[in-house]
Amino acid sequence: MVNLLNIYLNHNGYGNQKESFEDLFLSHPNFPSLFAITDSLNALSIENIALKVPKEQFLDLPDNFLAIYKSEIVLVNKTTSTITVQSEELKSKKLSFTEFLADWNEVIIAIEPNIIPTLKKEKSNKKWLVTILAFTGIVGLSAAFNTFSLNSILLLTTSTIGLLLSVFIVQEKFGVKNEITSKFCSINPNTSCNSVIKSKKSEINKWIDFSDLTLLFFGISTLSILTQPEFSIKIVGLLSLVAIPAIIYSVWLQKFEIKKWCVLCLAVSFVIILQSVFFTLGNTTAYSFAVTDFYSFVFSAILLSTIWFLVKPILENKIRFEKEANELMRFKRNFNLFQFLSNTIEEYDDFEKLNGITFGSSEAATQITLILSPSCGHCHTTFEEAYELYQNYSEKIHLNILFNINPSNEANMYKVVVENLLALKEQDPQKAKEALVDWHINRLNLDNWKRKWSVESPHLLINKELQNQYYWCLKNEFNYTPVKIINGNLFPDGYEIKELKYFLNNFSEEMELLNQLETA
Repeated sequence: MVNLLNIYLNHNGYGNQKESFEDLFLSHPNFPSLFAITDSLNALSIENIALKVPKEQFLDLPDNFLAIYKSEIVLVNKTTSTITVQSEELKSKKLSFTEFLADWNEVIIAIEPNIIPTLKKEKSNKKWLVTILAFTGIVGLSAAFNTFSLNSILLLTTSTIGLLLSVFIVQEKFGVKNEITSKFCSINPNTSCNSVIKSKKSEINKWIDFSDLTLLFFGISTLSILTQPEFSIKIVGLLSLVAIPAIIYSVWLQKFEIKKWCVLCLAVSFVIILQSVFFTLGNTTAYSFAVTDFYSFVFSAILLSTIWFLVKPILENKIRFEKEANELMRFKRNFNLFQFLSNTIEEYDDFEKLNGITFGSSEAATQITLILSPSCGHCHTTFEEAYELYQNYSEKIHLNILFNINPSNEANMYKVVVENLLALKEQDPQKAKEALVDWHINRLNLDNWKRKWSVESPHLLINKELQNQYYWCLKNEFNYTPVKIINGNLFPDGYEIKELKYFLNNFSEEMELLNQLETA
C-alpha cells in the first residue's frame, strides 16, 4: 500500500514528503487503516479529507483520489469518459463510470495539491547511474586486456540481463518493493512473482533456493566472462544447457502446483534458454575443455558464493529487524501509553510565572518546556531536536526554554551564558533566540559566544528570574538537566523529543475536546 500512496503523493506534488509519510504511516498504531493514512497526512500538514460522497456527486470529485473499491484501497484517476483504478499491487484496470460506481462504497480520501511542488530527487536514479557507469568501466577494462568474440559478447549480455533480473527476484523475496517489478509481476490476475518466489516449493533446502541459484549463476557467469571470456563461455553455455530440466520443472511448478506465473522467473528461464541457443549455434568444434579453462569460473564461483552466503543472513536480519522495529513503533506510538508514562509534576505552583525564552504561539496545543544548563552536553542534543521539531511544526508547537543553574555559584564559568540570554530576552527576544541557537546548536565556544552576545551587567530582575527558575527546580528535586516537560507533565522515559511529531495531532484533538467541554 505504501507504493500506491507514494504514487498519489507524487501526483499531487508531495514527492519530497514520501519518506516522512512512509515513516509515519508504517509506524502508526492503526496501520494500515484509513485513519492511519489521514493522521499521517495531518502530521505532515498536508491538507486532506476523508468522507463519504454520494454517487450522484462523483463527477464533481478531483481527477485523482484514493477510494475504497471492492473493499480495497485503490488510486483512482478520472477522465471525462473512463476511470483507471490502480490497486495495492499496482495493477491498473480501466473501467467505465458504471462499472466503477457499482463496486465503489462512496468513501474517498483526497489531498490538496501542492501549488509549488518541490520534488525530491530520487536517490535510486543516482544509484542506478553509478552502477551503470561502474559496470561500463569494468567492461571497458576487461576489453582492454581480453579479446571478445561475438559469442562471448552475446553470453556476457545475456548474463548481465539475467543478473539484473536475479537482483529483482531477490528484492521481491526480501520484500523490497520496486515499482517497475511490481507492475510486471501483477500484469494480470494470473501473475504473482511474490507467490512463486516465496513459495516453500521453490526452496531446495533451508539454506538455498532457486532465487539464490539464479543470482549466483548469472553473477558467476558475468564475472568469469569478464575475466576470461573465451574459456568461460564454454562452461556458461554448457551449464545453461544442463539447467533446461530445472527450467521445465519451474514452469511445471508455476502452472500446476502454485498456479501463478512469475514474470521474472519466466524471463530468467528465457535468458538461460537463449544462452543455450547461442552456445549450441556457436563453433562447437572449438569447445574442447582443458583444466585451465575452469580457473576463472571456479575462482568466480568461490568468491561470489562466499560473499553472498555471508551477506544474505545480514540482509535477512536487517529486513526482519526493520519489520520488528515498525511493529514496536506502532506500540510505542499509542497515545494512551504515552500519557500513562508521562508523570505529573509534584510542585507545579508558580511554574507559569517563570519567564523563559519562547518560540511559537502560547496558544499551541503542544507545549514543550525544556530546563537546560549551558554546561550540559545532553542539553545541546535535546534543544537541537526540539528546535528542529518546532521549525517543522511551528503552528502546532510552543517551545519554552528555562534554566537550572545556581545563581550563587560564582565559580561556574557558564553562569554568564544564562545571565546574558535572559538579559537579551528583555532587550530583544529575537536576539535571545539567536544566541540560544548559537550556544546549543552552532556550539560556539564560550569566549566567542560572549564576544558576539555581550550585554551590560545583568540587572536585579535578571538575577531574580534566575533564582526563581533555580528554586522551582529545587522544589521538584530536578537536580539534573535536561528536564523535559510536555503539556504540564514530565516527558516519559524511553521517548525522544523528536518522537513528539507522532502525537501532535493527538494533542490538538485533546485541546479541541477540552475547549468543547469548557464551552458546553
